[in-house]
Amino acid sequence: MDISVVIPLFNEEESIAELYAWIERVMNDNGFTYEVIFVNDGSTDRSWQIIEELQEKHSCVKGIKFRRNYGKSPALYCGFKKAEGNVVITMDADLQDSPDEIPELYRMITVDGFDLVSGYKQKRYDPLSKTIPTKLFNATARKVSGIKNLHDFNCGLKAYRKDVVKSIEVYGEMHRYIPYLAKNAGFDKIGEKVVHHQARKYGKTKFGGLNRFFNGYLDLISLWFLSTFGVKPMHIFGFLGSIMFFIGFVAVCIIGFNKLYDMYCGNPYRLITDSPYFFIALTTMILGTQLFLTGFLGELISRSSPERNNYQIEKEI
Repeated sequence: MDISVVIPLFNEEESIAELYAWIERVMNDNGFTYEVIFVNDGSTDRSWQIIEELQEKHSCVKGIKFRRNYGKSPALYCGFKKAEGNVVITMDADLQDSPDEIPELYRMITVDGFDLVSGYKQKRYDPLSKTIPTKLFNATARKVSGIKNLHDFNCGLKAYRKDVVKSIEVYGEMHRYIPYLAKNAGFDKIGEKVVHHQARKYGKTKFGGLNRFFNGYLDLISLWFLSTFGVKPMHIFGFLGSIMFFIGFVAVCIIGFNKLYDMYCGNPYRLITDSPYFFIALTTMILGTQLFLTGFLGELISRSSPERNNYQIEKEI
């Protein structure tokens, strides 16, 4: 099979049939063998009924229905698991991503040899309240990830070599950083294509609010930390803990030697516990020990997380 199209959606009943018809026309015009996987992320409208109706008429349509709303990353994770195409393409269900981009994205993967190609909505039809924070967010993501050639990390329209989606784990809200996840997995041939961005035709965005930008930065920090120290958390916590414990231990020794010296020379002296430096040194040793133990526990926890991608799927077609 040439292409798998994975489409996560939440309450997009107006656009599903129109989007599929558009995809079907593009695929037939280019002679692709394909499948379209709709992942219904707990929609409360008629989205799932429409997917079932499409599947009855078209054997290439597949559907996954979550029991509740989990988010875009879980939807992509489950869609990637089911994808069988040599090239996997993701797009949003709101008709803002154009299926006409599919042939060129496919060519960039199969002919140009990219592992991943991310869309770049150079001209956007979004309000300034969304575009300005997006630019700041993408600038930060480029700096942290080291992927300098991407301008739009969060664009829903992307193409992947099949090996990429089978090798990465998208969880939480990490869909924004799939290029970073792919890079960390060893897929560093990452390209970008300017794509057409259309104004929303039906309803309003289901993914809004300022909290998504704040959460995005927190996820980026988490991903940077995990990619740097996730395999060996002891390298950071153990190192910092050892340094702090050593400094505190040396400080306690100096305080003790000063008292012994004063006692030996007959100089006036006071109890060690009367010195604030003793408690500062003792606190430093305690914090150092706690950091060291944190690193050790992190080593144990990082070895397994079996429930991280356990989602309740009500139905598959």
